[in-house]
Amino acid sequence: MRGHIRERSPGHYAIVLDATDSTGKRKRRWVSFQGTKREAQVQCAKLIADAGNVTVDPNRTTVGDYLDRFLSDWAEVHCTPRSVERYAGSLLHVRRALGSKKLQAIRPTDLASLYADMAKAGLKARTVKHVHVVFHRALEQAKLWGLLKDNPASMARPPAPGKAKIEILQPKQAKALLERLRGGPLYLLASLGLATGMRRNEMLGLRWRDVDLEAARATIEQSLEQTSAGIRIKGPKTEAGLRTISLPANVCEELRAHRVAQAKQRLALGMGKAPDDSTVLATLEGKPLSPGGVSKMWERAMTGVTLHSLRHTHASMLIAGGVDILTVSRRLGHASPSITLDVYGHLVHGADDRAAKVMDAAFGGR
Repeated sequence: MRGHIRERSPGHYAIVLDATDSTGKRKRRWVSFQGTKREAQVQCAKLIADAGNVTVDPNRTTVGDYLDRFLSDWAEVHCTPRSVERYAGSLLHVRRALGSKKLQAIRPTDLASLYADMAKAGLKARTVKHVHVVFHRALEQAKLWGLLKDNPASMARPPAPGKAKIEILQPKQAKALLERLRGGPLYLLASLGLATGMRRNEMLGLRWRDVDLEAARATIEQSLEQTSAGIRIKGPKTEAGLRTISLPANVCEELRAHRVAQAKQRLALGMGKAPDDSTVLATLEGKPLSPGGVSKMWERAMTGVTLHSLRHTHASMLIAGGVDILTVSRRLGHASPSITLDVYGHLVHGADDRAAKVMDAAFGGR
């Protein structure tokens, strides 16, 4: 069974459920619902799940059929459009190898063969691991829907990916990068990235109303997401992603100059004052920049230096300057300091050196 919602009027929705009976005839059911869009989506998912126990024969369901249902009835309700696209892309590997196999006939050995074949085909361990994670989530949902008793992916082990190498610029390299970009369309992006550690999509989603230049602070409460259907705005993944961070004085000056330049540009185009929700980094028409387009522009201009390295460089400079891990974690918007330590822990040296001095002061005079 599949389903979707249609808004009839503000706060009123129609939940449309599509199913196929035993003869193969398609049947459609309409259910009225009053509430928010999110509540309507949740109710739609619940109706699909409840109906699934009756309309789906687990003994006849193939992996391919089940993955169709998982994407439409679970992923499209609980995930962002971009995440749904990533799920679908990862599950293509599963479809090719196991799509025609009965869902209940899947065994851990089938997954082991899939992972081995992917590795032999030259796919990176990180890619194989992501396929495993997504398929495990899909099979776990099959358990909740009563289609499986056990999750075979829980007993399968994909190849362990090596720890990703992080790219960090030295202070002289960072200054040289800014000088190279100064006066161009990527300069403010690079300056913001180095000064704040914001993610690419957070910088592109930053609005002028999120910036307080007098207090030298910026609030990150949304980011952009590029999908096949276009650009959308989304909130932070975690509560920690919603944060307010301080801005260096030089960046505040750059932002002031950028805002004046934007206003003059709009005046010259006869567009008037920019709306309150306009983004700091925008097109001539005041629209948000495309994340994909920005990345391509960066790759053409900065061979050998990734856009994400600006974030890594920011974190490394804070740690080298003696800023504690909790503050660094909050500034980066990590869900917990343990994530920050896992990525940047190898850069923390000063605290250990101070610990040795404390011990020497306490016991070295014996």
